[in-house]
Amino acid sequence: MKTLATLEPLTTRLLEIQRINSASSVLSWDQETYMPAGGGAARAEQIAVLQGLAHQKLVSPDIEQLLSQWVDPATGQAAEQPRDLWDEPSRSLLREVWRDFSRAKKLPSDFVMTVSRECSLAQQVWAEAKEQNTFARFLPNLRTVLSLKRQEAQYLGYTDSPYNALLDVYEPGSTIAALQPVFTQLKARLVPLLRRITESHVRIDDSILRHSYDQTRQLEFGRLVLTAMGYDFERGRLDLSAHPFTTSFHPTDVRVTTRVYERELQSCLFSCIHEGGHGLYDQGLDQRHFGTPLGDSVSLGIHESQSRLWENCVGRSRAFWRFFYPVLQQTFHNQLQGVDVERFYAAINCVKPSFIRVEADELTYNLHIMLRFEIEQDLIEGKVQPEDLPALWNQKMKEYLGITPTSDAEGVLQDVHWSFGAFGYFPTYTLGNLYSVQFFEQAKLEISRLEESIAAGQLLELRRWLEQKIHRWGRMFTPDHLARRVTGTTISPDPFLSYVEKKYGEIYQL
Repeated sequence: MKTLATLEPLTTRLLEIQRINSASSVLSWDQETYMPAGGGAARAEQIAVLQGLAHQKLVSPDIEQLLSQWVDPATGQAAEQPRDLWDEPSRSLLREVWRDFSRAKKLPSDFVMTVSRECSLAQQVWAEAKEQNTFARFLPNLRTVLSLKRQEAQYLGYTDSPYNALLDVYEPGSTIAALQPVFTQLKARLVPLLRRITESHVRIDDSILRHSYDQTRQLEFGRLVLTAMGYDFERGRLDLSAHPFTTSFHPTDVRVTTRVYERELQSCLFSCIHEGGHGLYDQGLDQRHFGTPLGDSVSLGIHESQSRLWENCVGRSRAFWRFFYPVLQQTFHNQLQGVDVERFYAAINCVKPSFIRVEADELTYNLHIMLRFEIEQDLIEGKVQPEDLPALWNQKMKEYLGITPTSDAEGVLQDVHWSFGAFGYFPTYTLGNLYSVQFFEQAKLEISRLEESIAAGQLLELRRWLEQKIHRWGRMFTPDHLARRVTGTTISPDPFLSYVEKKYGEIYQL
């Protein structure tokens, strides 16, 4: 039987490409954290050169010749029959390398460099526009990026909608047709639940979250929680950025960022936990396979499931705060004295429409995603133009959440994604919500007394379970296959909906 050793000539070349991509990622991380404002134009050129070089190496004749020895060029399947001539890791690696190669081959290298350059510049302008609260400042760059992404969809080819070509990049195999029934089911049960909560006699006072909280102490508490989760600070960092994110250069160097506001305790607290979930995934990838698909995350939906599992299933649970609330109370004694854990638990789970997606509650969060999902499709299909976005955004916020942003910064400019060309990314956030509950429910079945361990501040057993079940496999399995391996079933809205109906039914006495 042929094993990964057979593919060493291929994996050696892939490792070289990954090292170039990692160097590019370091530059991008620095751009979002410490780079002086004046360095933007030069940085865009540096990143573009590295991205172009990595692309050229991936689509080189050497890679194509190696692949053609082992893979059917039309299907990506191992060319030799019977299939059991190859072990499963080798078949998976060949399948995923072919997927990456065949997609990259459709994109000219000069186009890849142009996209990289323009997106790098657009990110910097977006940050300025958001700070200045002026969409017009960002509009020219957005027009350029959108035009390039429309062109990319044409290069890649698609069925039904050009948006499908971009969606497939982030969630392999996903399409509008596959997502719409899921979103429809969610909306059909979430909207009535939200209405019942709104009409409930229970009123939750979450004003305690908006007292004055020292920013340095907020960061210290965030580091404490990350350490308890198992995030390894010998292989990672916590820094500040305009929009929280996680980036990985290697499983031994995974970095997370947060943002901190004096009068918004939840912002730093839950972004640390959320990004920590991403960071644990990247630190848990198998180092032996670095540079190959087996050392890479399977999809953004699965990646997001890890952050949402930690942020919501763990971080917003009663069990978690039985241990961590006394620590938080000691850290902010003046602000939280006399506030018992039940009042705090209710405050962090208060349901109400809000403008900012990353700070939305578990119920309204998915409505934020539906809004963006619809707008993205229309943008890519040319039904909406960039200049229409502020008015359209506000219209849909009113339709979905019953509120209207009063500024571009809390409206159309709040997310960084479109600046770096990540059209097709947003739906993975909802998929992550659904996967997260399925995985957590399975963890509770397999880990004895898990919730009691969480209540004792012992989080490492859950982290180890996730690493063994999900992280270490990389792209060995497709997202659907991985979900079936872990939970016995494919993705479904039902576990998530049952979870929120039970949790919020109790909180709001429905």
